Amino acid sequence: MAKCGDFIKSQFPLIDEELMKYVEDILDSSAGEFEDTEEVFEAVGEVLQGISEKSEKDIRDICEKLLHMLQPDKPGSSNGPRKVLDAPIHLASMAAPVTETEDLRSIWINTRDDNLKVDAKKLEKAEAKLQQKQQKQKDSKVPSAVPVLQTATASQVTSKKDSKLEAKGTNRTQDIRIENFDIAYGDRVLLQGADLVLAFGRRYGLVGRNGLGKTTLLRMIASKQLKIPSHISILHVEQEVVGDDTVALQSVLECDTTREYLLKREKEITTMINTGSTDPSLSNELSDIYAQLENIEADKAPARASIILSGLGFTPEMQTRATKTFSGGWRMRLALARALFSKPDLLLLDEPTNMLDIKAIIWLENYLQNWPTTLLVVSHDRNFLDTVPTDIMHLHTQRIDTYRGNYEQFHKTKTEKHKNQQREYEAQQQHRAHTQEFIDRFRYNANRASSVQSKIKMLDKLPELKPVEKEIEVVLRFPEVEPLSPPILQLNEVGFYYSKDKIIFSDVNLGATLESRICIVGDNGAGKTTLLKIIMGILSPTSGIRSVHRGLKFGYFSQHHVDQLEMNVNSVELLQKSYPGKTIEEYRRQLGSFGVSGDLALQTIASLSGGQKSRVAFARMCMGNPNFLVLDEPTNHLDIETIEALGKAITKYTGGVILVSHDERLIRMVCKELWVCGNGSVTSIEGGFDEYRKIVERELEVQNK
Repeated sequence: MAKCGDFIKSQFPLIDEELMKYVEDILDSSAGEFEDTEEVFEAVGEVLQGISEKSEKDIRDICEKLLHMLQPDKPGSSNGPRKVLDAPIHLASMAAPVTETEDLRSIWINTRDDNLKVDAKKLEKAEAKLQQKQQKQKDSKVPSAVPVLQTATASQVTSKKDSKLEAKGTNRTQDIRIENFDIAYGDRVLLQGADLVLAFGRRYGLVGRNGLGKTTLLRMIASKQLKIPSHISILHVEQEVVGDDTVALQSVLECDTTREYLLKREKEITTMINTGSTDPSLSNELSDIYAQLENIEADKAPARASIILSGLGFTPEMQTRATKTFSGGWRMRLALARALFSKPDLLLLDEPTNMLDIKAIIWLENYLQNWPTTLLVVSHDRNFLDTVPTDIMHLHTQRIDTYRGNYEQFHKTKTEKHKNQQREYEAQQQHRAHTQEFIDRFRYNANRASSVQSKIKMLDKLPELKPVEKEIEVVLRFPEVEPLSPPILQLNEVGFYYSKDKIIFSDVNLGATLESRICIVGDNGAGKTTLLKIIMGILSPTSGIRSVHRGLKFGYFSQHHVDQLEMNVNSVELLQKSYPGKTIEEYRRQLGSFGVSGDLALQTIASLSGGQKSRVAFARMCMGNPNFLVLDEPTNHLDIETIEALGKAITKYTGGVILVSHDERLIRMVCKELWVCGNGSVTSIEGGFDEYRKIVERELEVQNK
């Protein structure tokens, strides 16, 4: 396969990497099944022809060479496999004398033995096998390696001026302007005739309801399906770092390719000089390398990388560990650290706070406020959006509106703008109605004919204003529960460890009631999820006593609930499988109470956005009528409006709630009691979240000194 890839690159040096991967995937998946050159041409010929000016004959010749590489022992040609006869054929001898009783149709064929007739069953099997093979070849033409390209497409209009500058290589603008572009996801249009302008050095927060295309837009920019100036470097933090033997700190340093090359070359030249080389040019080159290293402050790079890793929660010991020893969440932090260290011209972040604890979020907020290039971030964290962005981009109704200021300013401006639009619309409607009344009253009055005509013309010239399209308010409703007499839940002298040299916490004394609104905070790895599992009885404490009311029924929403949903069924079918025996109306009513209604409830789970999947997970959790909710990072996939709705739903809920979250706004909305996990203990602190934030900020100040 590598041989084919090298050959294709030699023939098409400008081929795009994703397209190259696509062609290689097709050839690899059907390598042993191509019958002839024609089949290879059908599979990849049109794609190759579309990226070059080669003639069809040239492309067919290339396909024939590819066939020989894939199947070296097979004679391939465009006319199919050749067969050589091993003896001459005499047609006369094949025609037996015909008698009057013989069927005239047999004049040119010998009578065949019945044993040689085609077996109908075998023929049927052969045809089925052929159809299966053809279907497989057809399916292989879809690029499986890049799932985004299967479903999302983009188109845009580019100005002739920009195209000319790009062609000449003289475009040096740092601003990014993507005008009049469309994005579709399958048959669904996400953006139509939209404009996106990113001024260099500004920080943009991209907001909008779940499922409208925010993540898809970022992917389109990152993959350059939406064209931007080629000299602008882009980094999209989406995939976690691949785990290998590279040390975490070195993994970050490797992002600076210039520094890495200079250090490697310095080492090579030093080795050559030390082994006796007398080439004078080596000394000159070494001096030049030292100057460049000094110019880019290469000696300060390890310290800068270490500061970033430390801010994101990596201890000095963790920074020296191989990347393969970290979990997926920590590898995502590592990917974020690499992005912050490399400082691309355009940094794209999609929900960066999802993987971080409150301490790391506060550090990241402070770090990004001094970000030197352009930043475009999708986030649901209201406090993050109030702190980091200089501008807010609002994605709605297939377009993007830009507002100056942070999220709070955006919300005020948008609300006032909508009020003004609605007032203007209502005033125009009244004016239209009043004018129409005059026209109707005097339409047939000859004395008023000129006035009527004047009013009709005036109505025709009035711009047609439309009423403000209000976004449907998100409402979440948790089930009503019966009261329970206390005590409900109690932990007495509880301790837990996975191994005696790694104690998670000890001497925990805490309690909860059906009125409890408890929020648990702490660094990642401090034991928050472990504490939740002990509370629910999933884990048993290694010391102490857990006491619960016999009527207590937990509803558990874990960080991984969304990922664990069955993807190939719709929401109604999912509830049917989890809670069989109820009517379709009951399932739909349950889903509707979490905003999954209409056609949305009949879409496959896989086609839903992250936030919509979360709502389905909530609906399934509450179908069992729990009277105590345990929520572990429930906001990770929710948009701002749904987080607000979740806060209101928790406040109205008549059962108890224990919540692990890093979303500051949600904690402030619902928290009545704050538990802090850390340093081998769990403690309830007075002063709530304000006091905890002060503690964290003091720790960061000490860390940065």
